[in-house]
Amino acid sequence: MRTALLLSLLATPAVAAPPTPAVRVGAAAVELEADDDMVIGGGIMPAKVQGQEGKLRAVAAVVEKPGGGKVVIVACDVLMLNRDLLDPAVEEIAQALKVPPAHVLVNCTHTHHAPSTVTIHGYARDEVFCRRVQKAIVAAAKEADARLADATFHFRLGEESSVGQNSRLLLKDGSIFWVGPKDDAVRPTGPFDPELPVLAFRGPDGKPRATLFNHSTHTIGTRKPGRSPSFYGLAAQELEAERGGVFLFLEGASGSTHNLGLPADEMVHRMKAAVADALEKANPRPVDRVTALKREFRFKVRTFDEAKEDAAVAAYCRARAGKSADDFIKVFRDQRKVLAPKQGEERSTWLQAVVIGDVALVGVPAEFFTALGQEIKRRSPYRYTYVAELANDYVGYLPDRKGHALGGYQTWTGLHSFAEPGTGERVVDEAVKLLDELAKGEKP
Repeated sequence: MRTALLLSLLATPAVAAPPTPAVRVGAAAVELEADDDMVIGGGIMPAKVQGQEGKLRAVAAVVEKPGGGKVVIVACDVLMLNRDLLDPAVEEIAQALKVPPAHVLVNCTHTHHAPSTVTIHGYARDEVFCRRVQKAIVAAAKEADARLADATFHFRLGEESSVGQNSRLLLKDGSIFWVGPKDDAVRPTGPFDPELPVLAFRGPDGKPRATLFNHSTHTIGTRKPGRSPSFYGLAAQELEAERGGVFLFLEGASGSTHNLGLPADEMVHRMKAAVADALEKANPRPVDRVTALKREFRFKVRTFDEAKEDAAVAAYCRARAGKSADDFIKVFRDQRKVLAPKQGEERSTWLQAVVIGDVALVGVPAEFFTALGQEIKRRSPYRYTYVAELANDYVGYLPDRKGHALGGYQTWTGLHSFAEPGTGERVVDEAVKLLDELAKGEKP
């Protein structure tokens, strides 16, 4: 009898103990109030829309390792934001949550379907909406901090390779595709990054508390006309409703990647499926520390030849922009008039690196070319390293030197692209230095 009982016990599989809480996590979302009278950001010319699908939100996650650091990550469903709005918000969060300002990262999801928050093309930012966004960033962070509770950390590097592509296509006439017909496309001129990291924080009961995911395609496309967080935001909100907890999307290095064919509904479906798959396969990971470094980065406004710039813009627009050509050409001329007296001017912005256990996030303040984001990943001392673009500031597009040489919209001089060539590579170098310092255990 005893032998049979012993054999029975040995044959019974042991019940795995739940993972030990690694961190404390809190998450919250605050809606951004908008209306039909506000000009939408993301186009060349001013435009207004009626109605809205989903919510425009500021979503915050606070991650704390008791005795080992605390960081605040906020994502906003807007195109981008400048330092004059973000620096005061970060300072207020830092004081309220008792963390260094360097431990607060604010990323913009880059939806092209929210009221304007920057002055770049043919219209100004909406100051009323900007102040609402600023307040929502702080409110979301404070609310997330108030919800701190024990959680386990789970991670999976997933993949979604079909919702975007390198959109800087070489055309037969030697130009680089931006808008208009592309039936004469020859080949893409750079890479597409399909990586889809998913960072999941679950309560002791196994239920989701906060889920962060990162992907690298321009956030453009709505199911129906109107304001929208676009396909990434819609996917996040639907996953949230289906699975519980709070979902936060961080825009990756997507300055050179777009969706060029899929409808928004299909993109939402594919993103949800890819995130869900990663969640199902995510494994618990230990967290020895939670920390960050943030440093000012100085760069110069480029010098340019007005005649050559005007000729490049005019040639492309007249060939491919149709009835909008003259309006577009004027917008870029007006931008260069603003920049002309500022050529060679030195400016400063932020670079940041955040580490949660063995996963690193790098915040860059630009529409960052995918090739540059991949270079940071390759050179990082952290195996799991991901880029959050449009973080903490906005300094326009940052192409690599190859991109500058090829030309195209992202390199035309304007308020959307004004840093001197080589700035992108310098950002990579400085970001890797931050990661190296964190890997060596240096403190901010």
